[in-house]
Amino acid sequence: MVVVSPSLVRQKIKQNPLLEKAFMILEGSVEVQAYLSMANVTAVQRLMYNDHGPVHSRIVSGSALEIFDILVENGYTPSIVKDGVGDEVDARIVTMIGAYLHDIGNAIHRSLHHITGVAIASRFLPRLLKKIYGDYLKAYKLTPEILHCILSHDERERALSLEAGISKVADGTDMAEGRARIPYRHGKSDIHALSALAIKKVEIVRGDSKNRPVKIIVDMENEAGIFQIEQVLGMKIQTSGIADTIEIEALKNGVHFKTITFR
Repeated sequence: MVVVSPSLVRQKIKQNPLLEKAFMILEGSVEVQAYLSMANVTAVQRLMYNDHGPVHSRIVSGSALEIFDILVENGYTPSIVKDGVGDEVDARIVTMIGAYLHDIGNAIHRSLHHITGVAIASRFLPRLLKKIYGDYLKAYKLTPEILHCILSHDERERALSLEAGISKVADGTDMAEGRARIPYRHGKSDIHALSALAIKKVEIVRGDSKNRPVKIIVDMENEAGIFQIEQVLGMKIQTSGIADTIEIEALKNGVHFKTITFR
């Protein structure tokens, strides 16, 4: 059982030197961090949306790696491995980087940010991946896989790879109250803000059933949190390609409230 948080990603990369190298390159890139900072200028300061910057990137990356591990442990094969593009380590790197960069397009505008994110990331990803692998062939092969994660994180786009589906679902797991505090303090009190404020904790655990190996537990203070579960996380799960592997358990103040599944 893990709690969705910014520190989770550092726990997940500790035993994998290449994954750790990739993460530290992302964290240390002036280019990447500038774009993520500007994503929050657009999302938080101008639109009064919730966090879409570096902290959100870390949270989603950690959640994605946890979901990845659960699925692989239960016999699911990453698309990159299945299609002969790379190995399991490559698949983890694609999943993590796709999750980390998925919201970078907000630096330009919230509208179509999954498309502008592809445009931005395509400019630097081959260089970034070359630093990780020292090999431009590998860098160019993995670039479109990461761009697919960015494009398909939008709930209207169908994820075509396991890696992209995982990144997409992981995005939806960052819904606890802290993410909505800034816009709420500035006066935003719509259903999105109130729903996120109702959610106290999100956990990712091994499911009780082999058919649905991933369980996402959402503990909320009141029923307003159901909107966030069904209309934010749920919409992403439905087009993730891995909906049949996931079960959501909603708790109200620690007590079972509702079980939600999607096909």
